[in-house]
Amino acid sequence: MALNEFFDFFKKGKVGNTFRPKKRFSQGTMRYSLHKQAHASLNSGINLRDVVKLPEGETMNDWLAVHVVDFFNRINLIYGTVNEYCTEESCKTMSGGSRYEYLWADGDKYKKPTKLPAPKYIELLMDWIESQINNEDLFPVTTDVPFPKTFSTLCKKILTRLFRVFVHVYIHHFDRIVSIGAEAHVNTCYKHFYYFVTEFELVSAKELEPLSEMTKRICTDVAENPLERTRSPHQR
Repeated sequence: MALNEFFDFFKKGKVGNTFRPKKRFSQGTMRYSLHKQAHASLNSGINLRDVVKLPEGETMNDWLAVHVVDFFNRINLIYGTVNEYCTEESCKTMSGGSRYEYLWADGDKYKKPTKLPAPKYIELLMDWIESQINNEDLFPVTTDVPFPKTFSTLCKKILTRLFRVFVHVYIHHFDRIVSIGAEAHVNTCYKHFYYFVTEFELVSAKELEPLSEMTKRICTDVAENPLERTRSPHQR
C-alpha cells in the first residue's frame, strides 16, 4: 500500500477513530500544484532528503505553507489511530516518557503554560493550528496576497508543536501503530517531517531530542543532530 493510499484508508474511517483533515488546497491554484508535486515525489522512490528541497523557481513561503498544511493533516490522522487509547486516565500529562513534558499556552484561555492531559493538549493544539491555517490573513489562498512578515515564525511554532504529537505517539502509543500494521507508513511520514524541518532549520535541536535515538535508527544517514547550533525553544 502506497503512503497516500494508506492515508486515504484512514480518511474513509476504516482504521480507528480518526480526525478528519481540515484543510485542502483549491484545484487550479499554484499551491495545489505544489502540493501534488510534493506528493508525486514522495511516492516516486526519490530519497526523502531530496524530496524536501525547495524546487527551482518556487518561493520558500509557498513551499512552507504546502508542507505545514500537509503535515497537519497527516499527523492529525496518525493521532486518530491511537486517540481511543490516549485518555485522561492513561495519559495524565502531555509527555514523551518521564524526561519530557509539554505545557499548553495559547495567550487566550491559557495565558500561562499549563499542565494538561495529553488528549486535551492535542485537541487544543489541533484546534489552534486549524484556526491559524484557515485564517487567510496568515495563510493567504491566492498568490496576489502576500504572506505576513511573521509567517516563518508562525510555521516554526506550528511544526514544533506538531513534533510533540510524534513524540507522544512514538513513546506512549507505538504498540497500537504496530498492531494495525502502520509502523512503516508512520515512520515514512516521520522521516519526511524530520528531513523537511532540518533542511530549513524549522525545529530546534532541543525539541528534537526526545526522538533522537529513534531518528538515528530510521534515518540511517543521521549521525548527529544537524540543528545542534539552534537555540532552545520555550516548552509550551
